[in-house]
Amino acid sequence: MYRTQLTGFLLVLLALVSANVVGAETEAQAAGQELTTAKGKSDTPEKPRVPRFSIDGDLAGELSVMTTRYEDTFAAIGNQNSLGYLELVKANPGVDPWLPGDGTRITVPRHYVLPDVKREGIIINLAEYRLYYFTEGKVQVYPVGVGTDDNPSPLTNAEVTMPLESPAWYPPASIRAEYEAAGEYLPRMIPPGPGNPLGSHALMLSEKGYLIHGTNKLFGVGMQVSHGCFRMYNEDISRFVYEVSKGTPVQVIHEPVKIGLKGNEVWLEVHRPEEDYSQQDREQLWKQVQKKVEDFRQKMPGVEVKRMAIELAVDQADGLPRMVGERLTRVADESAGPMRSTPDGNKGEKQRLWF
Repeated sequence: MYRTQLTGFLLVLLALVSANVVGAETEAQAAGQELTTAKGKSDTPEKPRVPRFSIDGDLAGELSVMTTRYEDTFAAIGNQNSLGYLELVKANPGVDPWLPGDGTRITVPRHYVLPDVKREGIIINLAEYRLYYFTEGKVQVYPVGVGTDDNPSPLTNAEVTMPLESPAWYPPASIRAEYEAAGEYLPRMIPPGPGNPLGSHALMLSEKGYLIHGTNKLFGVGMQVSHGCFRMYNEDISRFVYEVSKGTPVQVIHEPVKIGLKGNEVWLEVHRPEEDYSQQDREQLWKQVQKKVEDFRQKMPGVEVKRMAIELAVDQADGLPRMVGERLTRVADESAGPMRSTPDGNKGEKQRLWF
């Protein structure tokens, strides 16, 4: 088992190193066959690979479980089921991502508190490595690879300008210089095919030099691996380009803490930035959660939350939504009388936040 785990670690390290070089795309320019509306309609699969969830208040989706086979890895499960590597790791603590074992039950993290922005078109939340696509009152959620700390993806409001099939990649001068410094040669144009870092399809954005595109690597979607662009599995982008029209708005945000209502239930979702969880990251997230909860309470009078539930959400920071409180309701004749009892049974006190 030790040898298998070591091999898995080396594969991850190699993939990350190579991704930072071959997958550099900050200034990338692409060219290819532009998709037409007619072709899009005829080629669009009837059943989406990614579920289309109804929206319930500020939440969507649901958790489920699956049973692994002996040969499964989280990287393969993610590729087969459109899930990010890190979201699987965080949702399944204590499970070896490179050898989960035969018959292991793992959590499939498809339950979401929706981002607190205008919910239309495409929203990419860098903090959770996910792309939300809102259409016809429903939402689809895809894992995406995003920019590294050294080459971050931009926080921006943009729009889709052109969908491409079989894009060619024209590496910018900065990336060719990286190759030259490493003693390697990178041609001025990489044609479509299995060696193209842009994968099979791409969406050009109005944010100059940035694309939503496929990849020629099976590992890295749902992680910080790119030089700024947004990577999807080829199986996803090859369907997605036919669903998205020109002019679709694209919001790129960074929101590691999300809070919302489902009915009268208050739900909280917290994302740590990496697989490892440092004390510094923990303290920073705790401050962000405090502010989010207080702001939410100001917007939603009557909300009460439980500190223990919030502490658990911050302690885990696994990206799984947790119910942390409720919005209390009063009947009409209560509004003129004394305040309702607080959780500790002291009547007449002003309702307060249990945080």
